[in-house]
Amino acid sequence: MKLSVIMPVFNELKTIETIIQRVDSLLIDKEIVIVDDCSTDGTRRILEVKKKKQEEDGSDKNFKIIFHQTNQGKGAAIRTGLGYVTGDYVIIQDGDLEYNPEEYLKLIAEVENSHDQVIYGSRFLGRSLEMSTLHWWGNRFLTSTTNILYGAKLSDMETCYKLIKTSLFKSLNLKSNQFEIEPEITAKILKKRIAIKEIPINYLGRGFHQGKKITWRDGFSSLWALIKYRFKE
Repeated sequence: MKLSVIMPVFNELKTIETIIQRVDSLLIDKEIVIVDDCSTDGTRRILEVKKKKQEEDGSDKNFKIIFHQTNQGKGAAIRTGLGYVTGDYVIIQDGDLEYNPEEYLKLIAEVENSHDQVIYGSRFLGRSLEMSTLHWWGNRFLTSTTNILYGAKLSDMETCYKLIKTSLFKSLNLKSNQFEIEPEITAKILKKRIAIKEIPINYLGRGFHQGKKITWRDGFSSLWALIKYRFKE
């Protein structure tokens, strides 16, 4: 099974090289698709150097770097990346260090055993460290809302680690440009009556002073997305 890792990136200068190394070091069949969403802090320069070197020496073809010319949002970066993937399954990897790529191995083992189309890594079934009270309650509320609206039994709708069969992912016709991409993905999977299996993963949260970007305003956008996609395509 080949895994496609889509990495949407915006202003992750302090962590970008570390997270790329962590994903690249995994001994699995994979490709890495990085989409820089017009970073302004030096992240883009690092990626430009990597891409130039790759083009000059003809190195790893399973390492792709795409640049947005304007800042469009995480959802837009994911949708761009989806156009470049060639693997059997797709997973999203944020450009920070909150999620540990080693957790891929658990998700891959589960899908190879069960052959399910969708496996979520749940932070609330595993060990979540340093998650703020605001984000803890926000995640719980949005997940509960998802369960009520879609008749699901999820513990972590907002998890970044959604392992999804590529053909299914591409069929979702995603529209979101911002953080509401997460509820849109889940809503459209559930509306197709496809089961979402969850397994526990570990998570180490970061605060706003460390560069976390999602805010309470994004929570309202996510809530609206859950309601909207319940009643429309």
